[in-house]
Amino acid sequence: MMDQDNNHIGTRDKILVTGASGFIGGHVASYLAEKGLDVTCLIRSSSNIRFIRELPVRMMMGDITDRQSLVRAFSGTDVVIHTAGKVDDWGSYDEFFQANVIGTQNVLEAAFIHSVRRVIITGSVSSYGEEDCDGLKDEASPYNSHYPYFLDRCFPSGMNHYRDTKALCTKKAVEYAVKHGLDLIVIEPVWVYGENEFSTGFYEYLKTLKSGLPLMPGSRSNNFHVVYAGDLARAYYLACNSILKGVHRIIIGNRTSENMAEIYALFCREAGLHEPVFIPKVLAYPAGLLMELAWHAFRMKKPPALTRARVNMFYDSIGYDTSKAHRLLGFEAKTPLTEGVRRTVRWYRDNKSL
Repeated sequence: MMDQDNNHIGTRDKILVTGASGFIGGHVASYLAEKGLDVTCLIRSSSNIRFIRELPVRMMMGDITDRQSLVRAFSGTDVVIHTAGKVDDWGSYDEFFQANVIGTQNVLEAAFIHSVRRVIITGSVSSYGEEDCDGLKDEASPYNSHYPYFLDRCFPSGMNHYRDTKALCTKKAVEYAVKHGLDLIVIEPVWVYGENEFSTGFYEYLKTLKSGLPLMPGSRSNNFHVVYAGDLARAYYLACNSILKGVHRIIIGNRTSENMAEIYALFCREAGLHEPVFIPKVLAYPAGLLMELAWHAFRMKKPPALTRARVNMFYDSIGYDTSKAHRLLGFEAKTPLTEGVRRTVRWYRDNKSL
């Protein structure tokens, strides 16, 4: 299948996007609006809508943890794109479970009640595991979401809460869709970067370096799989346009993974920052563990700069097979890494975030 924007969805079709005030959801809403589609953004009263405020979209109040608000919001909707959830590495298991598992279940039930034509939800490649791995993982790989961190049994990791609940929500969503005959596409993005990203790692990396810290965890031998948020948004659009029936899980990412050190070097060069000196994992991991313990002891609401999970990500190498996205959706990431990083850093500067 060629990479093209087949117009199987028209301007009269109503598309509802959950999580539109967030990073991925904002890019999806923006891309769909640019295509002239009828988009409704489901937002909470506390949502920061600055990224989507000027878009030609409809705003509707609702919360994925409130099933009745979804039932009201989904009336007359043709396609639901569900991007809302708790994407973080800090917090209690119940917080992640309510947002990622119960929230997704509520979305599916409300969609079924209103006979929504297609539901597209956001899964995660972390469901397959993010341990150091030489081979490529694909949609047929077994679930392996729980990372066996040191002291994990007595001191759980928030990143595992995220991974485990994303794996569980995908399993339950697939089961529900099969049982009730819903056409469901599960988009499973690799690590996403782009404008309006403040919590997936790249922005925090730049802010840390700008503060003057010359040392960072890191390696020059591991690969990291990324995708630019604008490309990911196009994948959701292609999923809307697809004629796929039944249930499909689809990994979205650049064709191949990149050397992690080179990715961060690009960010540093664009931001005009000196590249840090990498410290070995044997020093970084204990520091992450101690910071994590201290932040928990003092019940801090925001995570520390280093945790066990964050440290491991700087040293583990993992990649994914994205060929199914091309085969089923005609998707291929079009934005070169250099251009995507340039746009991202420019956005930070334009919005006075760096």
